[in-house]
Amino acid sequence: MNYSSADASETRDYMHLFATINPFDMTFILHKTNNSDYRVTYANQQGATYFRREGKNSELASDFFTEDIWMTLKNFMNQLSTHKDGYKTKIFLPVYEELEVFDLSLLLVEINTQEPIIRMTLTNRTVEEAERTKLLETKEKYESILDHNLDPLVSVNSKGEIEYANPALSNSFGFHSHEVIGKELIGFVDEMSRKSFSQLMERAFLGQSIDLEECSFSHRSGHFVPVYMKTIPIVVHNEVTGVHFLIRDTSPHIENKEKLFYLSYHDHLTGLWNRRALKEHLREDTRFAELHNEEITIIYIDLDRFKLINDSLGYNSGDELLKRISDRLNMLSDRTSKLYRHSGDEFVYVLRHSSKETSEEFANIVLKELNKPFYVDHQEYFVSASMGISVYPADGKEMDVLLKKADQALFYVKDRGRAHYRFYQEDMNHSFPNEALMESHLRRAIEMEELSIHYQPQVDLNTGTINSFEALLRWNNRKFGFVTPAQFIPIAEESGLIIQIGEWVIHQVCLQLSEWQQKGFRPMRVAVNISPKQFKQETFAHQIKQILDKYGVHPNALEVEITESAMTNMRETLSVLNDLKEIGVVISIDDFGTGYSSLSYLKRYPIDIIKIDQSFIRDIETDTKNAAIARTIIHLAHNLGMEVIAEGVEKLKQVDFLKEAKCQKAQGFYFSRPVPIDEITAKYMS
Repeated sequence: MNYSSADASETRDYMHLFATINPFDMTFILHKTNNSDYRVTYANQQGATYFRREGKNSELASDFFTEDIWMTLKNFMNQLSTHKDGYKTKIFLPVYEELEVFDLSLLLVEINTQEPIIRMTLTNRTVEEAERTKLLETKEKYESILDHNLDPLVSVNSKGEIEYANPALSNSFGFHSHEVIGKELIGFVDEMSRKSFSQLMERAFLGQSIDLEECSFSHRSGHFVPVYMKTIPIVVHNEVTGVHFLIRDTSPHIENKEKLFYLSYHDHLTGLWNRRALKEHLREDTRFAELHNEEITIIYIDLDRFKLINDSLGYNSGDELLKRISDRLNMLSDRTSKLYRHSGDEFVYVLRHSSKETSEEFANIVLKELNKPFYVDHQEYFVSASMGISVYPADGKEMDVLLKKADQALFYVKDRGRAHYRFYQEDMNHSFPNEALMESHLRRAIEMEELSIHYQPQVDLNTGTINSFEALLRWNNRKFGFVTPAQFIPIAEESGLIIQIGEWVIHQVCLQLSEWQQKGFRPMRVAVNISPKQFKQETFAHQIKQILDKYGVHPNALEVEITESAMTNMRETLSVLNDLKEIGVVISIDDFGTGYSSLSYLKRYPIDIIKIDQSFIRDIETDTKNAAIARTIIHLAHNLGMEVIAEGVEKLKQVDFLKEAKCQKAQGFYFSRPVPIDEITAKYMS
C-alpha cells in the first residue's frame, strides 16, 4: 500500500523491517491524523487479502476495514496511549458473517515522523480456539462418564497405583477418593483373588478389555465384598498408559443375573464369546467403522480334521484339546481384535481398525501359533487350521453376508490343500467344495429341511389365465448357500440320490395339490420333472398311484414330465407310459427337440403335451431358423392332438410370435420367475 511521502524514508525502512520480522501474521502500520482519524499506510499481503474491503482504495482505516471490525479495533487503539509498552489482547471480529478469534498486538512506535505510528498485528486463532473448546468438551464428557457412573470406577497408572476414584466407590465400599489415591489397587484385593487379579491387570496392560467374574474387594469397615471386575485400557497415542477398573458389588441376586448374562454371551466349554455375542458385537463394530470410515476383517477358522482327533482321543480329551487351542488363540487377541467360538471346531476373529496387510500378518501369526505342539495327557499333538477372510465393507455390511463369504473362502482353502488362508474373491461364489463334500451335504438335505419347491406359472396365451404350474427344486445349504440345480442335479443323478429326492418332490407336490383341493380352490395341474433313473424303476407307476391315493389328489392334477433321453428302450417306455395313462396322470415330453430319439415315438406313446425347449424359443423373433423349428413343432403337435407349451419366454415379441403360431401355453421370466408356494397361493389361488 502507498503511504504519504511526508512520512519520510525512515517510515519505509521500519515497515520493511517489520514485514521481514513478521512474515506470517497479518501486519499493519497505521498513522493517526490530526483529526483523530487513522490511515492504513501499510498492510502485508495476508492482512490486505483477509480484511481489505473490495473496491475501496482509500487509505482511511474506516474504508479499509468493515464498519463493525473497525469500530472494535478503534476502541482498542484509543486505549493505546495508556499502555506505553504495547497492548495485547484476544478479540472477536465479525468476518464473513462469522465471529472469529484473533490475538491483537498494538504498539506505539516512536520514530521521526510528524504523525504517531501504530504497529498492529492480528493472528487468527479461530481454529485453535475451536479445537481447544472441542478438547475441553471432550474432557468434560470423559470426566462426566467417570464421575457419574453408578458403578465404582478407579483408574490406575502403569505401576498399578490409583490415580482416580469416582464417588460411587465411597457409596459401595466406604472409601473416599483421597483415601485411595496413590495406593496400589492390588492392596484392596483379597489374597485368594490376587493371582487372578494380577493376570487380569497384566492382560489389561496388553490392551485387552476383559472381565473377572469372581473377586473379593476390601470394604472400609474391614470385611471383603464379592465383586465383578472389568478392565478398560486407557490408550494414548496407541499406547496403554493406564487402566480403568469397573468394580461392581455382586449381591446374590446380581451375581445370578451376571452369571446368566455371562452364559448367554460366552461359550460354556472354552469361555470365549459365542455366536450371540458375535452378532451383537459385530453390529456395533460395523456401525463404528462406518462412522469412522474404517475396515473390519472377519477371519473364519476351521480346525483341519479335528473329527479324527475326537474319534481317536474320545470326546473328553478332544474337549480338553479344544480348550487349550482356544486359550492359545485367545492369547493373540488384543484391544483391536476379539475371538469367538462359532461352532464345534470353528472360530471367528473380528479385527477392528484393520487393513489387508495387518490382516495377513495376523493370519500368519495364527498359523504359526497353531504349528506349535499341544499336550494332552503327556502326549504331543499337532493341529492345523484353514482360514477364510472377508472384509467390511468391501465384501458386505451384514454379519450373515460377511460370514458366508468368509466361509466360501474357507472352503476354497480346504479344497486346495488346507492349513492356509485366503481372502474372499467374487469368483468364489461359483467355487464350491469337491463333489464328495457336496454329495455328503446333499444326502442330508431332506433331513435338514434344506430342499424346497418353487412353482412357475404356465400361461394360457389365448385367455391369459393360469391353470397349471411347473414344480422346480431348490436347495439352500447351511454351509454354502443356494446351489443351482445345474450343480447339484448331476451329483444327485450320479450318486443315485435323485430317486429319493424325486420321490420327495412328488410327495410335496401332491400334498400341495391336496391342500388346494381341500380349500376349494379352482382345479390346477402341476408338472414334475422325472429323472431318467427314476422313470426306469419298475415300480415307478405304482409309486405314483400310491402317492396320489395317499393325498386324495385327482390324477389329472399331476403332470409327469419326462425327457427324450429316458425313452431309449421303446418297449419299457411304452409299458410305463401306458400304466401312467391308466392311472389318469398327464404326460409331457420335456425339452422336446434336444434329444436323439426317433419321431416315431410321438405316434406310439400316449403323450399329452410337448414342451418346446427354450433353446428354440430364444431369439425366435429375429432368428428365422429357430422360428421355423418352433412353428414346425407346434404344427406337428396340433396334428397329433397334443398341447404345446413353450419354455423360456422372456420377451413380448416372443409372446406375439407364439400367439400367431397357435401355441397354447408359455412359461418364462416374461410372465414370472419360479416363486415359493406362499406367493403362488396368494397371487394365483385366491
